[in-house]
Amino acid sequence: MKKLDWYILRKYLASVLFTVVLFMIIAVVIDLSEKVDDFLEHEANFYDIVLRYYANFVPFIVFFLSPIFIFISVIFFTSKLASRSEIVAVLSGGISFYRILFVPYMIGAAILAGVQYGANHYLVPIANQNRIAFENEFVKKRSFNTEFNIRIQAQPGVYVSLNSFSNKDSIGRKLVIDYFKGDQLVGKLMADKAVWKGETQSWTIKNWQERSVNGMKERVNKGLSKDTVFGFIPEDLRVYSFMRETMTTPKLISFIQKEEAKGTSELDFFRIEHHRRTAVPFATFILTIIGFSMASRKTRGGTGWHLLMGIAISCLYILVMQFSTTFSTNAGLSPILSVWLPNIFFGFLGIYLMLTAPK
Repeated sequence: MKKLDWYILRKYLASVLFTVVLFMIIAVVIDLSEKVDDFLEHEANFYDIVLRYYANFVPFIVFFLSPIFIFISVIFFTSKLASRSEIVAVLSGGISFYRILFVPYMIGAAILAGVQYGANHYLVPIANQNRIAFENEFVKKRSFNTEFNIRIQAQPGVYVSLNSFSNKDSIGRKLVIDYFKGDQLVGKLMADKAVWKGETQSWTIKNWQERSVNGMKERVNKGLSKDTVFGFIPEDLRVYSFMRETMTTPKLISFIQKEEAKGTSELDFFRIEHHRRTAVPFATFILTIIGFSMASRKTRGGTGWHLLMGIAISCLYILVMQFSTTFSTNAGLSPILSVWLPNIFFGFLGIYLMLTAPK
């Protein structure tokens, strides 16, 4: 590391810090203006608002938008260097384009990526626990009254399916339970409705039909209503997608493995969250390459033109991320591919811009 490297690295980190603080203040002001009525209505005190909510809201919003902050920061301070002909002077002094990019810029990107990695896997989930708890108490009551298309494995060889389950009154619709012995189906229970009785820890099933198979023999039982006990309770049927935001990565991995063993089918959001926590920090390197390759070229438009292009590319990055995530949850695209697809696309863009940038 030479003096020039330290100079650029300080500029890099200082620009990121300035951008983060600026956008953080804007985000807090906007959020406060939207929620101030809720705070007053629920009589939230100053201590709760500042230390319980905004102290946890800030890490959430900062690291959620960190790729954009970093990208804009790189473009901003690199464009300033280019407009003052500092980049030209460095290149004329015999220091290569790649030497500038891969030493101070990549070291800065590595520092920021490391901070993001630790925060995404551990800090932000803990902050989200406190933030969401505060929102439930003072802002809005989260309502998860009904869940749909539930598929779980209640016990080894016992698979439960429900078209819907109401958490409000603990009523399930279109219950189907398949009993397997090895790979062979040995029984099936179907009911139009299943009602949980908390006082007796049992289920009441309505309009039920049960089939059991023993070799070549099949027995069918039917009824209008009966009380029975299954190997699951309502808590086993509840998988809230917002929970993924509140779990540290070790807990998230353990949760996914547990739900996979139960046969839960709606886990794509959790898998996406798991891979996203690593993919987003890695994007720091890609966006740094793109930002430096674009902004190191001195143009007549100056910093304004570079910032405009930077914002456009940031919006495109978010659009690709949202598009690939939607494709994963609705069209069967692999969660890991959906998360890394924006990095792959912009990685090729970064390589192209790096090779074609003036040197």
